[in-house]
Amino acid sequence: QVQLVESGGGLVQAGDSLRLSCALSGRTFSSCAMGWFRQAQGKERECVATIGWNGRSTYYADAVKGRFTISRDNAKSTMYLQMNSLKPEDTAVYYCAAHKLYFNNFDITQRTQNAYWGQGTQVTVSS
Repeated sequence: QVQLVESGGGLVQAGDSLRLSCALSGRTFSSCAMGWFRQAQGKERECVATIGWNGRSTYYADAVKGRFTISRDNAKSTMYLQMNSLKPEDTAVYYCAAHKLYFNNFDITQRTQNAYWGQGTQVTVSS
C-alpha cells in the first residue's frame, strides 16, 4: 500500500519560515520523482515545486522562486519543502505527490498528474 504522509504545516506570520516533510512508503523512493502542490480556498491546485527521481532536476513556480527549496533524502524516503519569507498568499493546503512511474519526472504543463497523493497539510500565513 502506497502512503505519503505530510507534516510541518501550521499557522505562522508573514516573513516566517516553515519546513514541510513528506514520507513515502510502499514505493521505491529513490526511483520516484516527487513534488509539492498546493490548493488555496476557491482556487485550483497548482504545482509549487518538483524534484526529479535522481535529485538533479528541480522546478519552482515563479511565485515561490528564491523563497522555497525542495530537497529529498533517499535514505529516509522523505522529501522536504523549506519555505522562507512566507506571504499571506502562500496560504493553502499543501499536498505532496510521488510520480506513479519510476524514472519519470512530473510534466507541470499537465493539469492532472499521474501521481500518488498525500492527505495534505494546512499552511496559514497571517499578515
